[in-house]
Amino acid sequence: MIVPIRPLGRGAFGIVYLVYDHKRGFVANKIILKQNYDKREWEAAENIHNKIKTCPFIMNHIQYQNADICSILVSEFSNMQTLDIITKMPQISLPMYILRALMKQILEGIRVFHSTGLVHRDIKCNNILLDSPRNSRRVYAKIADFGFSKKEEELIGLTYVAGTIPYMV
Repeated sequence: MIVPIRPLGRGAFGIVYLVYDHKRGFVANKIILKQNYDKREWEAAENIHNKIKTCPFIMNHIQYQNADICSILVSEFSNMQTLDIITKMPQISLPMYILRALMKQILEGIRVFHSTGLVHRDIKCNNILLDSPRNSRRVYAKIADFGFSKKEEELIGLTYVAGTIPYMV
């Protein structure tokens, strides 16, 4: 049994809800209307899971559900904001060692992502989720939203650009 808790965010292609699943605990459910669903996100998640099983710096997708009018991607829940919180709140001065640690995690996540033969193509602050596992006193940066990802070999000869404009210049 699952219990919807609250919306977490909204993107171009769907809405993400915090859900309590009695088997898994808190998870994030991304609900996408059928006409907006691109199977690449789930295929990328499966590809990553099949090749590396898990990486603490890449969002873990748990399940894909196909309903009549929508598709649902179930993933782990990150209990903090996105990395965008740092850019939106410049008055909070983080020590350089914390910024370096976050950057190292993001780069390791990208390295692992690329090691599976995939290219994310939409790395931006809103697609980096921050998570602090219970009682860990640590913060992890996790790469999320694989909707624009492609297999590396599919990019050869690519003649169009995909991504979020401000992050591409």
